[in-house]
Amino acid sequence: MTTLAALIISPASANPAPAPGDHVPLGSDAHRRLFCRMLLDSHDPYRPAVIDWPKLDEETRDRIVSLPIWDIAVATEGRAGINVGTYGEGIADPLLAEAIAMDAYEERRHKLVLSHMVRAYGIELQPEPPYPRPRDPEWAFTRTGYSECIDSFFGFGLFKLAKDSGFFPEELVDTFEPVMREEGRHILFFVNWVAWWRRNMPWWRRPWFELKVIAIWIALIWERIDMARGLGEDNTKAQENNFTLNGSRELGVEISFPELARICLAENDRRLAPYDQRLIRPRFVPGAMRLILRFIGRGKKAGA
Repeated sequence: MTTLAALIISPASANPAPAPGDHVPLGSDAHRRLFCRMLLDSHDPYRPAVIDWPKLDEETRDRIVSLPIWDIAVATEGRAGINVGTYGEGIADPLLAEAIAMDAYEERRHKLVLSHMVRAYGIELQPEPPYPRPRDPEWAFTRTGYSECIDSFFGFGLFKLAKDSGFFPEELVDTFEPVMREEGRHILFFVNWVAWWRRNMPWWRRPWFELKVIAIWIALIWERIDMARGLGEDNTKAQENNFTLNGSRELGVEISFPELARICLAENDRRLAPYDQRLIRPRFVPGAMRLILRFIGRGKKAGA
């Protein structure tokens, strides 16, 4: 198993990133080094235990406590940490194992950040669910990655709205900014891992992997349809759906879906822009949003 101690000991010079300007074909050894070194070299060593949570006035604190996302957020990060970490345990390539271990460490750290925050502001959570080790680590890792691509896309936009509207005070925005940066790094690492792995896995595994990806997207889409119908064994999914669909309203901002989609697209592009342009970006969710906006625009023109 790759440990955090191994991450510290392993020298970057052993697996350097390709030099700027070098051609990096998808699936190549240079591609592997590029996306792994991106994650490892941009790591922020902040410690959740020493975060100085800003003091909030009573009205601001009540607004934040009222958001129906904290139970879901803690549980999501808990599952992500075990899913990513379990997959990394089976990776033979030292650099890739190192990067995935860092990914898992940062996912677990997100959970610690949220846990410290809810204690600091007296937010009451439901008992946490168990986080069993996945039976199929590749399925769990892939599903976690694609789910983060969806959640981060909308999360970037809603975080921007919370900041601009003043719902989150500036001090709290600054405190959460490292977590938002890490989410961008994680989805960038994941989509490049998918592109690399597709080109390097044994040929006989490729059909099964593609079936897994299709099944994962169907599961994620159906999960969100299920939420939209308010189904579920309890109201957890309904709460998550309410915030997903009405997040801007929860933040005290009245905004149309096209406006929210454009903000999410702009924030997604902005947050991923600083990283090496030779790395591919998530395409499915931004592409779907651009297609929807184009369709809405044509509908308005036809109506006019």
